[in-house]
Amino acid sequence: MPHTREMHRSGRIGWLRAAVLGANDGIVSTASLIAGLAAAGTGTQGLALAGVAGLVGGALSMAAGEYVSVSSQADLEHADLAIERRELATEPQHELRELALIYERRGLDATLAAQVAEQLTAHDALQAHARDELGITPEQRARPLQAAAASAGAFSIGAALPLACAVFAPETARLGIVVGGSLACLALLGAVAARAGGAPMLPGATRVVAWSALAMGATALIGRLFGVAIG
Repeated sequence: MPHTREMHRSGRIGWLRAAVLGANDGIVSTASLIAGLAAAGTGTQGLALAGVAGLVGGALSMAAGEYVSVSSQADLEHADLAIERRELATEPQHELRELALIYERRGLDATLAAQVAEQLTAHDALQAHARDELGITPEQRARPLQAAAASAGAFSIGAALPLACAVFAPETARLGIVVGGSLACLALLGAVAARAGGAPMLPGATRVVAWSALAMGATALIGRLFGVAIG
């Protein structure tokens, strides 16, 4: 019987979360900003200026936040690995026993656990302790620049949608097109994210749309009540 490679969704959670969060924030924040200004009667030039400023500022903010957050995670990983490297150099037998105990707790008998620990230590002791004691694997290591770029890119793509709607939609229908188009894309984004994560699509789309509609409605109401038209 041919071997089939199992595909698990848990491996997607890191990049999926970053991409969905970035794109969702880009759409919601920019659409809400534009909705508030459009409700106040702001012209196309003013909306375009505000939208571009929101896109650039939001993308840089997302990148900076993600970089700082993931850098902190990377610093912790480096510190833990440095401690483990030092202990392997000064107390190798203690570390070997520690590794064997980990495997015993996972269900191996003492003899087999000791054999596994010895073989993995001989192959790459630091990697064995990083993976099985600290939970750090090469695939899941923190990468600050990659995370920052992905977050900024996803935000920019999301923000470009309401900005394009604001610039190219006719003035009489601009607010409806910005809000309607943004909510439609958010519903699709929520459904795709839920599907990729193995969850039902309808609840995923519904919760995204509901909260986003609330944000856009609130800013549009504020713009209508208190806004001063510009541009």
